[in-house]
Amino acid sequence: MKPSPGKLAGLKAVSDSRGVVAAAAMDQRGSLQKSIGAARGSEASGDDLVVFKELVTKVLTRYASAILLDPEYGLPASRMRNDAGLLLAYEKTGYDAATAGRLPDLLDLWSVRRLKEAGADCVKILLYYTPYEDARVNDLKHAWIERIGDECRYHDIPFFMEPIGYDENGKGEKTLEYARKKPSVVTKTMEEFGKERYGIDILKVEVPVEMGFVSGTTSFKGEAAYTREQAAQLFRDAESATDKPFIYLSAGVTNPVFIETLALAGESGTKFSGVLCGRATWYDGIKIYAQQGAAAFEAWLNTTGVENIKNVNEALKVATPWYRKMGFNSMEELG
Repeated sequence: MKPSPGKLAGLKAVSDSRGVVAAAAMDQRGSLQKSIGAARGSEASGDDLVVFKELVTKVLTRYASAILLDPEYGLPASRMRNDAGLLLAYEKTGYDAATAGRLPDLLDLWSVRRLKEAGADCVKILLYYTPYEDARVNDLKHAWIERIGDECRYHDIPFFMEPIGYDENGKGEKTLEYARKKPSVVTKTMEEFGKERYGIDILKVEVPVEMGFVSGTTSFKGEAAYTREQAAQLFRDAESATDKPFIYLSAGVTNPVFIETLALAGESGTKFSGVLCGRATWYDGIKIYAQQGAAAFEAWLNTTGVENIKNVNEALKVATPWYRKMGFNSMEELG
């Protein structure tokens, strides 16, 4: 189905000329502040977040179709984005660890209307979600996403939804046990949020495997949950769960691991439509910013950071334009 005029304009704004989302992600808040503080050995401030986001945006959007920022600390950076598209986050950072179910919340002083007025081409929501959570918890999350979807429909702006899986038993997501479970978490989540009732335009999803547990890859750490061939099939299985266009997030892995991940996705024949790539491009620069300052970090971005994002863009040659998932053969057909 052809997107509405506003949604179509927003999707075009954050895509490259092929219709692939080659976007950078810089909406981290709490985790980024903690990382800068840990690297510096003293507490990081809100000003640190503003400056860090400005530098990442200034440099990396020369090579990105769009940038994802938050309205709390990222609006100054949004004015440095080299004509790249803009996605703005709508959710509060993190979750209340004292409450079961990792329940989400929206930013208090923001609405879809206000995000659009601030220049957003698209709205992004992150939701911690597993289909294996208590049904009452997931019903709350389903209703929450339905409300946001309706708000985006009313304001005619694309809705990017980012579900992040977790272990509902609290054992963590880096274990062999969770690696074996992750494919079903990702696949069932894509199936659920691909339903029209949610009004989601693009799913921003995790890959359905943990690369450190894929034997036959350079990312393999010695304990296998799946072979390379099995992992490729799991990519295909996840894709088959939805008709919605989807893009991958980098999920905090290193640049080489993310590049190998995208290569495996391409090898599997999976028709993903791009990335919103954050830490795989700029994370290693946190220590430089924290210990050597803004000028040194900008110099690092202009060398290593640029190399990282160029690596991602090269890997995106195997991506499929989002309009193909909507049944169109070219951007021209959309008007």
